[in-house]
Amino acid sequence: MSLVAIIPARGGSKRIPRKNIRLFHGLPIIAYSIRAARASGLFDRIVVTTDDEEIARVARDYGAETPFMRPPALSDDHTGTMEVVQHALDELGRLGDAPTLACCIYATAPFLHPACLRKGLQLLESHADRSYAFSVTRFGFPVQRALRITADGGLDAIYPEYRLVRSQDVDEAWHDAGQFYWGRVDAWLRGDTLFSAAALPVELPRHFVQDIDTPEDWQRAEWMYAALTAAGELTP
Repeated sequence: MSLVAIIPARGGSKRIPRKNIRLFHGLPIIAYSIRAARASGLFDRIVVTTDDEEIARVARDYGAETPFMRPPALSDDHTGTMEVVQHALDELGRLGDAPTLACCIYATAPFLHPACLRKGLQLLESHADRSYAFSVTRFGFPVQRALRITADGGLDAIYPEYRLVRSQDVDEAWHDAGQFYWGRVDAWLRGDTLFSAAALPVELPRHFVQDIDTPEDWQRAEWMYAALTAAGELTP
């Protein structure tokens, strides 16, 4: 069985320019994803798919491969993860490599633990009827009690039917943790839906999860990383 890690890292990030190689606690942030993949000891290849020569060079500096460049048509704001992984697998196939399982790891995942990658693989391997296993975490508050700000500046319930339901009486909700997605290669190539019953949850504690899409997110992630490192929960 052959295992490949695929790390998408396009060059045209808008809200945080050059996000994928911006320094995060002294290292390009993509280095953390590459380092976690290498430390897991799972992968035959760690491939970064990018349209950007500088990102490719940084990726190689930290131990990843860049055996092909991603075309501009798959590097815009509207291209999804599925299309990027499919392209990477097609390119690897053209190069003579046919992995069995592929793990998409996001380039901005500095809290990723190698143990979580191993857990995801074990989970998927133990469920032959499932296509994927990916990182999830609990919402910090019941989504059924969510509010919206109305056009006149007031508040209203998004789900009015839950206005009088106690928070402990609603179903617990989970969300994508945005770290990694294990999948069977045939499932990726078919385009099986990720957010579906075909997937299995790799549960992460909330304090190891932070989206990094805005400058505010970035600052919060740096604070979290410093705190977790000081507490001995992360190795710098």
